[in-house]
Amino acid sequence: MGHHNRHFAGDPHALSGAWSPPTSLANFCEDDYAFTRYLAEFINALTNLAYVYFALRSMYGPGSRGLLAPKADSMSVSLLLLGIASFLYHGSLRQTLQFADDLSMLGLAWSILHGILTLRNSPATARYINMGLALVFPLFSVFYIWTGKIAYHTSAFTIMMVIIVARAHYLFHYVKPEFSEANRRAWRARGTGALVAFLVGFILWNIDLEYCAELRKVRDRVGLPWAWLFELHGWWHILTAIGASWFMDIVREMQQELVGEKEE
Repeated sequence: MGHHNRHFAGDPHALSGAWSPPTSLANFCEDDYAFTRYLAEFINALTNLAYVYFALRSMYGPGSRGLLAPKADSMSVSLLLLGIASFLYHGSLRQTLQFADDLSMLGLAWSILHGILTLRNSPATARYINMGLALVFPLFSVFYIWTGKIAYHTSAFTIMMVIIVARAHYLFHYVKPEFSEANRRAWRARGTGALVAFLVGFILWNIDLEYCAELRKVRDRVGLPWAWLFELHGWWHILTAIGASWFMDIVREMQQELVGEKEE
């Protein structure tokens, strides 16, 4: 059973929180309001700060012109929005905010997809790609909210990730003219690391869903703070933030190399 069929509402404190009762279709394995009445899923909420950290690190890294003039692009903005939306969702377990979290996750994949699909393409082709992505994303968002079925969201995210990996493989190995060999080696290594981070996070997410009863027994046995290490959905947030950040850096470096080629 996936998390579109699994619900962990009915926890002892589920009705005593500041945002009770939970209304979201998805409710993960962390006990609701077990640590504070102000955050429904304490660890699942706080681990979203990983997205915020990596977004701000990019926005205020080299090239930033100060607090009010960050070096922002669609990828860093999407990472920041995902961190905020997912924090609010896991902190409240409201259905509206679940949609915000899910669509922000798709927005993150969309921003990476946009960045990598437009590389090494003519301005005319890039324009058509921009138009296509700008059309498909809002139409799918409306469709997803209308149906409310998380399976559609999961399928769309998976398809985008497959396209991203396939496009990266093509750019690293087959595109002409080739990127520099030193950069390609480094990008392949970091891209593999990013993919591994995504896959490990996805596995932990599903273990959290499928073996919730067993995980809760382990948490009760070890007690706080060690029990927090077994909130596996939180590790999904941390690992996807790391993987997404690494892949975004690769896309930016590829874009920068193309700028250098044009200037030569």
